[in-house]
Amino acid sequence: MGVSPDNVHGLILAVSSSIFIGTSFIIKKKGLKKAGTKGVRAGSGGYTYLYEPLWWAGMISMIVGEIANFAAYAFAPAILVTPLGALSIIVSAVLAHFVLEEKLHIFGVLGCVLCMVGSTSIVLHAPQERQINSVKQVWHHATQPGFIIYTVVILVLVAVLIFRFVPRYGKTHLIVYVGICSLMGSLTVMSVKAMGIALKLTFSGTNQFKYYETWVFTLIVTVCCLFQINYLNKALDTFNTAVISPVYYVMFTIFTILASMIMFKDWESQNASQIVTELCGFITILSGTFLLHKTKDMGNEAAKELPVFQSPRASEAPSSPISGSHR
Repeated sequence: MGVSPDNVHGLILAVSSSIFIGTSFIIKKKGLKKAGTKGVRAGSGGYTYLYEPLWWAGMISMIVGEIANFAAYAFAPAILVTPLGALSIIVSAVLAHFVLEEKLHIFGVLGCVLCMVGSTSIVLHAPQERQINSVKQVWHHATQPGFIIYTVVILVLVAVLIFRFVPRYGKTHLIVYVGICSLMGSLTVMSVKAMGIALKLTFSGTNQFKYYETWVFTLIVTVCCLFQINYLNKALDTFNTAVISPVYYVMFTIFTILASMIMFKDWESQNASQIVTELCGFITILSGTFLLHKTKDMGNEAAKELPVFQSPRASEAPSSPISGSHR
């Protein structure tokens, strides 16, 4: 992967995006918890959080992060930008540990490290992006049979999740809400890529908004984002933030890179060694996420056994009627 000025700009924007998005998870979670005390929780279908300023602060942070991410796709290939979302896992997990008291076990920390190592492997071996000079070129890629089939499969899966699995397993299985966000997210990124290219070319003097294709991509981004926001709120209000972030990241990354591979045929210019290295990166990320998921409650259990303000020596003493957990 050549280090061009565009790639550097894309990397800086992607890292900034991850910091804002990782922080937004925490702020929105606090807003959702506060709103839940005043009305119906988001996880139960309520929308009280729309009246909570703290939730909107988190939403603004996420919007800023998404704008930075949006701009990054205009400069760098999706297969380079998307894996950098792993940084948001670290940000949200660390903040959740200190701000939300969702304790992260040492194996959870190891899971985060594995996610970062896998992402680095992917970034270092990312393929070169095809040169795009018009939104019409992106539209041509998007209307190829392969990507049309992919889009239909994604929409069918989302419909099945929403109408069949959400009522039954939405509140007990994290994968349902996060799956909807991730599947729709892959279509969002492809459309965001088109919009980013359109803006970049327009600012350079070639107006792309005279083409109807640009507005179609804009509509797709709007609809997909609304779906993602709605179901991400439900996931945040129902499950542990430190687990949502990595699971969402891994699923989103896999589907986004798969969509990019089908749409832009990114890996045609790569040799077997590069492809195998990227696959190893994916496996490393999946291993980290699995470890994080399996140990998600170990930190909280340890915290219950040994309260934060109680010393190990004090824990050996007999309990008294006024002693207890300092939560």
